[in-house]
Amino acid sequence: MKIATWNVNSIRVRLPQVLEWLKKENPDVLCLQETKITDVDFPVVAFRDAGYQTVYTGQKTYNGVATLSRAPANDVIASLPGAEGDQKRLLAATVGDVRVVNVYIPNGEEVGSEKYSYKLSWLKALEKFLAKELKAHPRLVILGDFNIAPDERDVHDPKRWEGHVLFSDKERAAFQRLAKLGLTDVFREFEQQEKSFSWWDYRAGAFHRNHGLRIDHILCSPALTAECRACRIDIEPRKHERPSDHAPVIAEFDLQ
Repeated sequence: MKIATWNVNSIRVRLPQVLEWLKKENPDVLCLQETKITDVDFPVVAFRDAGYQTVYTGQKTYNGVATLSRAPANDVIASLPGAEGDQKRLLAATVGDVRVVNVYIPNGEEVGSEKYSYKLSWLKALEKFLAKELKAHPRLVILGDFNIAPDERDVHDPKRWEGHVLFSDKERAAFQRLAKLGLTDVFREFEQQEKSFSWWDYRAGAFHRNHGLRIDHILCSPALTAECRACRIDIEPRKHERPSDHAPVIAEFDLQ
């Protein structure tokens, strides 16, 4: 089973790229973030023609998550219990016997800001939600744009980013609390090339200089971690004309 995540930064703009990538990679499940489209306008037919069923929750201009799958997605939850407001940032569904939790965690804007406080409170609600989901679903994967670089290896210049949003102590501590629930960052279960990143700013030639961060993650329950055989970042789509600023992350599993 191949499961992937990709912040597409507008499905309207990136739909041809996503369809091309699906044809190339043929994942069983693809989780998208920042779809930035209302539900009525989501391109259901285009994905159906590509062989995928879709569940999605979106809003105009901001946020939005969608899960594409070869097999039907059941037991769908389209909002995070306990989270303030109605931002479209979480979509949980069961595909086969795997619980797939697709997240677009808030950016936080700046340490100390109201949006930063919202991010931390959203992460607390997520932790509570996942604790319950893990009890109900032995095979669980949470994946998406976490907007957190958990380790110095995940930042092109840790000194420069120290104390800043995406790499602040409180955000990284929240990420570690998710790990303590029993979730494993499966990218780090395999040998990886140094300075492997999933996001690069559009400005200052960041991608060409590889000034990036690894903020898109795939975390798995113990049962699913034991069945994971590979995890990688595909930087090729970031080289396209008018790309998303994120690259897809893919994990492969031998399900018993």
